[in-house]
Amino acid sequence: MNDASEPTVEIRADWRGGGLPALVRAATPGTDLAGWLARRKETVDGLAHRAGAVLFRGFDVSGAEDFRAALDAVASRVLDYGERSSPRSEVSEGVYTSTEYPADQHILLHNEQSYTDNWPLRIVFFCERAATRGGRTPLADSRRVLAGLRPETVEKFERLGVRYVRNYLPGISLPWQEAFQTESRAEVEAYCARAGITAQWVDDEQLRTHQVRPAVHRHPVTGERTWFNHAHFFHVSSLPDEVSEGLLAAMEIEDLPYHTYYGDGTPIEPGTLDEIRAVLGAETTGFDWEPGDVLLVENMLTAHAREPFEGPRRILAAMTDPVGDLAVPRTEEGK
Repeated sequence: MNDASEPTVEIRADWRGGGLPALVRAATPGTDLAGWLARRKETVDGLAHRAGAVLFRGFDVSGAEDFRAALDAVASRVLDYGERSSPRSEVSEGVYTSTEYPADQHILLHNEQSYTDNWPLRIVFFCERAATRGGRTPLADSRRVLAGLRPETVEKFERLGVRYVRNYLPGISLPWQEAFQTESRAEVEAYCARAGITAQWVDDEQLRTHQVRPAVHRHPVTGERTWFNHAHFFHVSSLPDEVSEGLLAAMEIEDLPYHTYYGDGTPIEPGTLDEIRAVLGAETTGFDWEPGDVLLVENMLTAHAREPFEGPRRILAAMTDPVGDLAVPRTEEGK
């Protein structure tokens, strides 16, 4: 016999005809998301790994406090935003505004912090206020992206990896103080040494870093291979033409705020970048936000983006479950 006090919650993996995200909808008014997640964590984990992302809708989530409670129910650890690449503001501990780029700009598909060595396995969003127009968070299955690329493209990236070069330039990109959340050069140097990043002080204000990371990863839980990198996202050609042309006219390529190469430092071919963008475009899907929505994205399995928007859109975000926390269990199990 069903417990009459248990809220009615519908779980659908195909609510939009298949594809991302799966839907978990509360039909009982006032259903507490944190409480439901605590009772159904295994179910949610399995659904998230299969689908790549899960949208929770109709639950009683009204602000950052409710959102944080839901995070604590489903996450092993909620992270601070370190090694930053975009401007965000902290709303409460571990809860941030989504990337604070101008509303008329499109943020390309990417997997959060794939350029680091300890990325979050999940990124979770909360819609506090939906845009009046646009502002969706498009998604693309990174497993399908990998499968859609030519074998020779994948082989070259697997063999060489991706080299990320960043210049922290006041007034042009994030200053190093904001990116690394410190005023100490020594702390930056120590962080970079631990994270496998080469750091070079170009002058009193400019820091240049580079690191080489894999382009293809295997998910530590599901074992699936996935396209997980910022190769196209940080490449100068991904900027609007007028911006990339202006930057290249104003500075040497080695001084660009962000740029990518193959791991050996050779340029990524324009045709290869076009191929990556085409496959991402073919796999992109989206949904319209509703206030109170919570979206759990399996970061290694699904890329996310942001459409331009109009109106006072406010989406909060949190990063959870650092992959480094699984390093010891993976080693012990011989995986």
